[in-house]
Amino acid sequence: MNINANTASILKEIEQKYEAINQKTDTQLEGLLWSKPTTYWDYIQTDALLNLQIQRTVLPDEMVFILYHQTNELIFKMILWEMNQISHAENNDTVFFTERLLRISRYFDMLTNSFSIMENGMDVGQYMKFRNTLTPASGFQSAQYRLIEFCATDLVNLIDNRFRKAFDNTISNEKAFDMLYWQAAGKDYHTGKKTYTLEVFEKKYKATFLDYMEEYKSINIWQKYKQLPVLDQELPALKDAMRHFDYTVNITWVMQHLNVAIKYIDQSGMGDGEATGGSDWRKYMHPKYQKRIFFPELWSEAELANWGQE
Repeated sequence: MNINANTASILKEIEQKYEAINQKTDTQLEGLLWSKPTTYWDYIQTDALLNLQIQRTVLPDEMVFILYHQTNELIFKMILWEMNQISHAENNDTVFFTERLLRISRYFDMLTNSFSIMENGMDVGQYMKFRNTLTPASGFQSAQYRLIEFCATDLVNLIDNRFRKAFDNTISNEKAFDMLYWQAAGKDYHTGKKTYTLEVFEKKYKATFLDYMEEYKSINIWQKYKQLPVLDQELPALKDAMRHFDYTVNITWVMQHLNVAIKYIDQSGMGDGEATGGSDWRKYMHPKYQKRIFFPELWSEAELANWGQE
């Protein structure tokens, strides 16, 4: 049998690949002989994906709500994938950093623009009925979104605004965890009592959160930015990319989310609508209250003072 040079070269590389892990090349090739061809639906796992939407009611627009939030979680996974590449890059190259940061921003831009699906794609009457079956679940229970925040910035910038100025970076992660801004969505700070929504969220994810808080102290996006050459940090394109990411996540996306919540939750316009998890959703969501800012050093004093006021 005649084997052309290209095929011979590929077979040689295959042999080297399996020799490196002490595997027999003949065994691997025989496995390839009996393996079935890949199809789109097997590779993407289409059937599995399309069977993950389980409604709790018979109301049609609940399917829109479920699919939209599942799509968000998939995009969050894409964002974390890119953030982890930046954080764990052995050589912190400015080009690589900027390209991955722009990918992340595009994902958040897409999330921001997608809110019109929620805002205009559900019947308010249907939503107000099926939302009662969701209690006490709450959107603030998105663990991936919390991981994105830990990957983005120093911990102090995620501390509740009431405690941020006095925050001491030497305190334990355990104590800092109780001071995170989103705790306000599930805790009465007068009594210290946590809602059931917050309690079960912590029970499931707290260990993971504490691990991320520790791991990303020195490798979050801000720290990796500061590790770039000083001259590169001042490149207009890079600073604009950092500011765009910060503004999009902490103002644009949040405000779009808030506006949708106002439409569906606060129908009276009196601010008395209650979230499914029982949180003070206006003060939790509106950026002017918590002033969530990933990279405060990249904004002017006036911009910081007026954060979320536009």
